[in-house]
Amino acid sequence: MTLAQFSIAQTSLSWSKDPQIEARVEKLLNQMTLAEKVGQMTQFSIGTPTGPGTGRSDYKEMVARGEVGSILNMTGAAQTNAMQKIAVEQTRLHIPLLFGLDIIHGYRTSFPIPLGLSASWDPELIERIARLAAQEGTRAGIRWTFSPMVDIARDARWGRIAEGAGEDPYLGSAIAAAYVRGYQGSSLSNVDSLAACAKHFTGYGAVEGGRDYNTAEIPDRLLRQVYLPPFEAAMDAGAASFMSAFEALNEVPSTENSFTLKTVLRDEWNFRGLVVSDYGAIAELIPQGVALDGAAAARKAALAGVDMDMESNLYRTELAKLVESGALPQSAIDDAVRRILRVKFALGLFDHPYTAENTDDAQPIPASSLELARTAAEQSFVLLKNATVKGSPLLPLNGGIKSVALIGPLADDGAQMVGSWGGKSTAKDVTTLRAALEARLSQHGGRLLYAKGAELTGTSESGFAEAVNAARQADVAILALGEDATWMTGEAASRAHLDLPGNQQQLLEAIVATGKPVVLLVFSGRPLVLKWAAQHVPAMMEVWFPGVQAGPAMASTLFGDVAPSGKLTTSFPRAVGQEPLYYNALNTGRPPEKIDLTRPPTNSDEKYVSRYVDEQNSPLFPFGFGLSYTTFSYSPTTLSTPTASASALNNDSGNIRVSAEVKNIGTRKADEIVQLYIRQRGTSVARPVRELKGFRRITLSPGQSQRVEFTLTGKELRFWNIDMKNLVEPAQVTIWIAPDSTSGTPAELTIR
Repeated sequence: MTLAQFSIAQTSLSWSKDPQIEARVEKLLNQMTLAEKVGQMTQFSIGTPTGPGTGRSDYKEMVARGEVGSILNMTGAAQTNAMQKIAVEQTRLHIPLLFGLDIIHGYRTSFPIPLGLSASWDPELIERIARLAAQEGTRAGIRWTFSPMVDIARDARWGRIAEGAGEDPYLGSAIAAAYVRGYQGSSLSNVDSLAACAKHFTGYGAVEGGRDYNTAEIPDRLLRQVYLPPFEAAMDAGAASFMSAFEALNEVPSTENSFTLKTVLRDEWNFRGLVVSDYGAIAELIPQGVALDGAAAARKAALAGVDMDMESNLYRTELAKLVESGALPQSAIDDAVRRILRVKFALGLFDHPYTAENTDDAQPIPASSLELARTAAEQSFVLLKNATVKGSPLLPLNGGIKSVALIGPLADDGAQMVGSWGGKSTAKDVTTLRAALEARLSQHGGRLLYAKGAELTGTSESGFAEAVNAARQADVAILALGEDATWMTGEAASRAHLDLPGNQQQLLEAIVATGKPVVLLVFSGRPLVLKWAAQHVPAMMEVWFPGVQAGPAMASTLFGDVAPSGKLTTSFPRAVGQEPLYYNALNTGRPPEKIDLTRPPTNSDEKYVSRYVDEQNSPLFPFGFGLSYTTFSYSPTTLSTPTASASALNNDSGNIRVSAEVKNIGTRKADEIVQLYIRQRGTSVARPVRELKGFRRITLSPGQSQRVEFTLTGKELRFWNIDMKNLVEPAQVTIWIAPDSTSGTPAELTIR
């Protein structure tokens, strides 16, 4: 599909321009005092899911005085209703609170982490997941989620790469819209709708060195071409809110960046929802060096367009004084409150402020939710390698397997499976791989030999002997290795080294040395450096952190009940020194295509090209890559026409149909994710060597083929040119339909 084919409901943005809502907003705004307006711009956290508490205890008193407009991290219908009752019944104007929570990849039902979900390349699946998360979260009194995170991430060192959709703006845009549609449903006013929040606006994924909270330098063209499109897609899908980022972008902290928050978001895109700061970010303008005190920080953030202060407490203490002194115009306050009230009215909070108290997070997760979680996990897995062992591919494991050695610190750790933002899921909700394999093997007369082998980040080898012994007794060894989900992925989890932590690499080598067939399952929130494993381990599969149905999903995939279909949305490096690494890079004047990069240079011809002298340029596993239990063949790409008119494309006519025949030449039915890429040359600015411009999931039986067709429109072919105009230029365009970003037989299009 192409972006033009994604169905965004026509009513998705109607809440922001509803005349009835606007009339109610203005009527209420005219009744409010300055103090009441500032109260609406103030958000507090009642504790935090991770990190330190706030140290406050007077929330009820502040709510009763109208000093709080929103609360985050309070969950449960009884709890939110009790606080809501204070706001609705004890304040002069009876304005309800807006309760928010980081619902990132599920609330009660934990799904694979967002990076894993993106590997499904399935926006419809992601929309269903977000819809279920909204239904679960709203039953607990939550009406606002700080999701989706739509930051483009090109550096695997950044811990928050786990929370997004990877490195590509086209795929990222499709997934951003899917999350918003799922969270917000057909209407924000429905009681099971969550207000979505596109974050972090903007460029947060480009922080220097991949270090969280660091600075970013992004030229305007790159910002508009790569980092902004997923945010615009989220807005077009109807996102009710945006969150400003922590980092300084081009030397201007995002919390006071009027270019991004006003010029782009308000003036160019006409966004009418609310903007909330990130946690404590307004106060961080002081250490960032652009404000000398809290008053200056509050003033700069308010003038830039940050409507709500998350937790820094500076709006509450400073804004009224700034207005009264003339340092801040009353209009800045009024505009912010309009946007906040607009979202509250759209959510129906004034008409239905309370939540039915008939649910309990402690109840078992329903079977239908578990089924969706299992499907999501299965579609997220990416088969990286599947070598032939004794005449056939090692995976799927066949019926002759009677004994399995399961080894590794992540084989039986339910808490790790829910990831760094697991919502209300806990370890007891998770079926681990150990539990799933024990159940499966016992049903078929098999035997599971389990040995932890090592700790996630430990150095002791005391468990190695037991693990090696288990492997020697088994027909096959499955190793469950990877990162610590709660400490090494997500926020504040940047890594300078991307290897397996602790002594897991040594454990892996010890098991491989037994000579038994080895399957490596990699649990991570980012691409890891797996070069040794790729050379020595017969079968490898990236499984991310798969959620509550981790074990059943992995067992069904390992034994072939389902075939893996996931494709990478981030490039996996050969060495950490390649980072940042991404497929849609620009070519250089000294391309190394004809040079052997598998060895160091031996002469000047081999050296004076754009290369490393000690490593290949290419990723270990490229963007879009993923194997299956069958094999697909692709015919050469064909076009409906060899030429097109730039002026026609700019006027949304003269579209080009692109197609290829995809055939299942293997022995089993499976899904394939067919991808469309382009490269433009002869343009006013350099364009990437490849750009994703379409994708489609198809299912083929053995011997079955399907002609897959895409339509290239002006939307896919335009770019920000030398004059900073977003349009289609005359160009020579190479077009591929391919299984990943490095393959395919191309066709040529001339745009005149």
